[in-house]
Amino acid sequence: MLEFKDVSYTYHTKTGETTAVKDMSFKVENGQFVSVIGPSGCGKTTILSLAAGLLSPSSGEIARGDGEFGYMLQRDALFPWRTVEQNIFLPLEVKKRNTPQMRERAVALAEKYGLKDFLKKTPSQLSGGMRQRVALIRTLAAEPEILLLDEPFSALDYQTRLEVCDDVQRIIKSEKKTALLVTHDISEAIALSDKVVVLSARPAKVVAEHDITFGDNTPKSRRECGEFAATFEILRKELGI
Repeated sequence: MLEFKDVSYTYHTKTGETTAVKDMSFKVENGQFVSVIGPSGCGKTTILSLAAGLLSPSSGEIARGDGEFGYMLQRDALFPWRTVEQNIFLPLEVKKRNTPQMRERAVALAEKYGLKDFLKKTPSQLSGGMRQRVALIRTLAAEPEILLLDEPFSALDYQTRLEVCDDVQRIIKSEKKTALLVTHDISEAIALSDKVVVLSARPAKVVAEHDITFGDNTPKSRRECGEFAATFEILRKELGI
């Protein structure tokens, strides 16, 4: 579905050039939920921009499947003057796919995941967790095959974050989507993912990859497993924390 093959990326400024990513290789299989973790400032967001084709690698190759990408940001970025329903329709408008059939599907998706009573409300009337659910449904409305998640839970308080993590992972798995998440949160990566890719400090390169197989593939069950703490320690040491 998505593969980085010896990818490097260097960006240029007035003061010189900086290599953000160097000789990076990893793969995201169809239907996988993969998390990328690394030190702050190591270039995690750059990796998502490269994956989406917003940036072109300086060297190496990125192989992509035929499916479209959906991008979910750190902030929900909902338009405050639009209702929940109107926000969900936004990608359909941008991609000129705002047909009755696509709108009907988007509304059905929202209703399926608990937004039926909120469609006519504005974002200011929703909790932080509910706003993130709306942001995810909006991302899914245009039927992307791969979701790119840029620390989408970082603005939430801890309790809400735990609830939303469970919520988002359940929806992504239920809809059989492929996901690539970048995060600095080790616990979040372990709880959500089928695989965790560990990066070095900038220039970012892959330090290790770990398949997460314990638990029943829900974040709550993962956190309750004995293997959780041991895996956390391994990743913490690989990050040099």
